Amino acid sequence: MQSIIQYVLSGLAIGGCYALVALGFHIMWSTAKAVNFAHGDTLMLGAVLTIMALDQGVPLPLAILGAIVASCVFGVLLERFAVRPFAKTTSSIGWMLTTIAIGIMLQALVTMEFGGFSRALPSPGVEKAISVMGAGVYPQELLIPVFALLAMLGLGWMQRHTLIGRAMQAVSFDRNAASLMGINVNWMFGFSFGLAAALGGAAGILIAPITQASASMGLTLGLKGFAVAIIGGITSAPGVVIAGLGFGIVEKFVEGYISTAAREIVGFGLTILVLLVFPQGLFGKREVFKV
Repeated sequence: MQSIIQYVLSGLAIGGCYALVALGFHIMWSTAKAVNFAHGDTLMLGAVLTIMALDQGVPLPLAILGAIVASCVFGVLLERFAVRPFAKTTSSIGWMLTTIAIGIMLQALVTMEFGGFSRALPSPGVEKAISVMGAGVYPQELLIPVFALLAMLGLGWMQRHTLIGRAMQAVSFDRNAASLMGINVNWMFGFSFGLAAALGGAAGILIAPITQASASMGLTLGLKGFAVAIIGGITSAPGVVIAGLGFGIVEKFVEGYISTAAREIVGFGLTILVLLVFPQGLFGKREVFKV
């Protein structure tokens, strides 16, 4: 029983990170019908910039805030120069290659400046483990899924109760009609990419004290986050969060009862099976594009 609780808690920690990445994909796709395939690198950017700021003597709270703002700016600039020129219609897919290329260049740049080694981000959440029903877990690990759930609830509240949230929904439903109603569609696209990147940067800061930060840390996390978004249904915020937490738990049980090597086989195998049965994802809705 103790080992089961341990796997569940550890799975919720990494699953919360997947959920935050997937939530970013949901925000971008729901608004712009395009995504940033370098989104995993926003995790790396948040973690690495925080560590580099700490090296310069910046207090931890200011370092975290600066890294999240920088990640947000990166998302906005990427949308403006790498996505918007190649996503003029819903059928355009040139943004796929451009965002992948920028992700590779960003990894190379960070490797040059930060180094190719891994470094842990200091955090009071990993100084001492606590016991939960006999299972040992760091407070930092419990914080990640809680933050993912709060981000999902906050996004839902924003969409229902704020002007900018309603504008995002209007653009998602019909960008042409939204433009005729006076909504700046391009501004909304930039905002959605910036918001998604800010969430990604925050996710990187939360996970770095546990897994350590490196130039390549976002590659696998971004890929799994995208898989989670597809499994849960990229049009559903609750769906991608639930799928992310479940995906993380499944991974930990596979690690514990089979092997670490089997983790990727089972995880991505489940992705394929889910898509065969539910092409729109477990909680997604069929989208109709007008031509």
